[in-house]
Amino acid sequence: MVFEHQHEHDSQWATIESIAAKIGCTAETLRRWVRQSEIDQGSRGGVSTSDRERLKELERENRELKRANEILRTASAFFAQAELDRKLKR
Repeated sequence: MVFEHQHEHDSQWATIESIAAKIGCTAETLRRWVRQSEIDQGSRGGVSTSDRERLKELERENRELKRANEILRTASAFFAQAELDRKLKR
């Protein structure tokens, strides 16, 4: 709506204030949505919504892999110690 009605106002901020009042949100909230939309469309620099979601997914996957590696290290050390104990008891 902001992009469609921007030509009717003196500035983008005036357009945002007008539309925010009509849809029942604050002008700042609508401004953030407009900025994110501009980023997603490529007309403004920044991290797009899809890139942000992909980054979150990769960070979650990285945490899981680190946790799995720690479990494997612990298990490996446990079984290595058990093997040494078994050889010493013979």
